[in-house]
Amino acid sequence: MASCEELALDLDELNHLQSIAKRPRIVSLISNEIRNLEKLSIDATPASALQPPVSTTRAPTPISSVPNVVPKTVLNYVPLGSFSWDQGNDQVKIYIPLEGVEQEKLETKFKPSSFDIKFHDVQGKNYRCAIPKLNKEIVPEKCQVVVKPKRVIVTLVKASKGNWLDLHFKEDKMKPNLDKERDPMAGMMDLMKNMYEEGDEEMKRTIAKAWTDARSGKASDSLKGFP
Repeated sequence: MASCEELALDLDELNHLQSIAKRPRIVSLISNEIRNLEKLSIDATPASALQPPVSTTRAPTPISSVPNVVPKTVLNYVPLGSFSWDQGNDQVKIYIPLEGVEQEKLETKFKPSSFDIKFHDVQGKNYRCAIPKLNKEIVPEKCQVVVKPKRVIVTLVKASKGNWLDLHFKEDKMKPNLDKERDPMAGMMDLMKNMYEEGDEEMKRTIAKAWTDARSGKASDSLKGFP
């Protein structure tokens, strides 16, 4: 039997002859002979040569399933302190002059005594309008923000009807501090002053004498029988 090398040379020559042959019968004879040689070539080939080559490609390194932690971007906000407002008996309306606001880019947070509204990506900037402590309480779930072409309207629904003197909470400095210990004599003097102003001439004379005696240390005697 011819070796594999010889069979390969014969096949090359027959393929060359087939490419230049013109008569159909000759082409057919050459094709049959090529098929026979190919069969002989397969039979003569060692079994080890027919096995597919062992791949030397490295197994791909598994991709880690742990996601990359992307640092959270800190946004800067321009505070909106200039706005107008008015009120009705049951709600307060705040008018914020700001153009280019998109409703879907709002972030609102209403609480019983405060609100915080953030306006994102308004002509390349972020804005914020917030009041940390309102004058009085509101109903958060009923409050809303409506975007207009040139302004934003914030509606605050009052928890209790009535008039607000201001939006911001302010401590009443005129309200007396009940925690301070009162001078017991101050209450007595206030009472006597009111009785003097509202009493008749006899009452005024009696109270005047009591004041005089109080200054000289005789208040207890002067007030005997005093109603």
